[in-house]
Amino acid sequence: MADMSPAGSSAPPVHTSLPWQRAAGGANLLSPDGGLGVTIFEEMTTLAVAKGAINLGQGFPDEDGPAEMKEAARAAIQAGANQYAPGKGFPRLREAVAAHQERFYGLTPDPDTEVIVTTGATEAIAASLLAFVQPGDEVLTFEPFYDSYGAIIAMAGAKHVTAPLVAPDFLPDLDVLEEAFSNRTKVVLLNNPHNPMGTVFPRDVLAKVVELAEKYDAIIVSDEVYEHLTFGEAHIPITTLPGAAERTITISSAGKTFSFTGWKIGWLSGPAHLVAAARTVKQFLSYSSGTPFQEAVAIGLGLPDAFYADIAATLKEKRDILAAGLREAGFGVYVPGGTYFINVDTATLGITDSVALARRLPDLVGVAAIPVPVFCHAEGAERTRSLLRFAFCKKTALLHEAASRLATLQDKL
Repeated sequence: MADMSPAGSSAPPVHTSLPWQRAAGGANLLSPDGGLGVTIFEEMTTLAVAKGAINLGQGFPDEDGPAEMKEAARAAIQAGANQYAPGKGFPRLREAVAAHQERFYGLTPDPDTEVIVTTGATEAIAASLLAFVQPGDEVLTFEPFYDSYGAIIAMAGAKHVTAPLVAPDFLPDLDVLEEAFSNRTKVVLLNNPHNPMGTVFPRDVLAKVVELAEKYDAIIVSDEVYEHLTFGEAHIPITTLPGAAERTITISSAGKTFSFTGWKIGWLSGPAHLVAAARTVKQFLSYSSGTPFQEAVAIGLGLPDAFYADIAATLKEKRDILAAGLREAGFGVYVPGGTYFINVDTATLGITDSVALARRLPDLVGVAAIPVPVFCHAEGAERTRSLLRFAFCKKTALLHEAASRLATLQDKL
């Protein structure tokens, strides 16, 4: 893996390197000498396998989602739904996305002109950024940030500007957020609920983002893949706020909500002119994908309210199991309002380098985690250098075992 210390985590200059180098630098995969490293996810997974550790690093479930969705996918394959889907997605799924947005949020996107299906949320984000960003522009995200954001921003040749999320609530200082905007801010890339910090942003923060996006005429791209995975805090799509709808692309996917991350079915919605621009780019990325899965996801989006309530309640129970084990281990625990992830402070154990600890954990106690500094630029990496992220989207028995192992950590340091 590349050197992830603060001194080695800045992206290379965006105009003086090849696109692959910009992408690697934006995702913190280049060492100071320009060497290419593997992602922290690959490194931790490799360590977990080698040590027989429980992998709480990468955020994917170890249980499948609804049986009726799996059956629908099997039936579609058997029925011959194995060729290209329409570039913007099958009408059935686009209509289901529109119905979902109205059912949960009172939004009424036109499924023909204001919704497209993508190869997961990752492609939707890439298509949206590549559609609107060019060299000289700035893209603003909160920090820490999901690694693909930095990669795509850099690949587009734009400057990645960040506003920090501050402990213990991991909310931004609104004055600092305002200072991060400029006349070059082209896109605000929001992740709500937030990975890796688990924040569910309240209305006042979202309203400030909208206010500043209006002031600087910026587009808002809102990644909301964890929209249904919140724990008592209501998810507010930013596009529902006054002044936001005409400038916002909203993105989500089936992977997180339904625990089918391998299907790679996502979607974006928004004003027709913004969706058309993103679709123009998207059609030259994957064109289309997931033909037999699109009908299955449409069925999932129509599942009753009880399903959505249950997935959040079950995940909350899992969060609390792991939180208890992490507290017993001696970590300072930040309980998240949503997502799959819980963050801890290793400083309570006298450890200030979470990257080094992450590399030792699989051998020490048989559990793997992800250090938060890898989701940051140099200054942010220094600010978060003692933080670790654990994923709790695993089977309950596995979480109990992980909690038990973690409880032995202090004796092994």
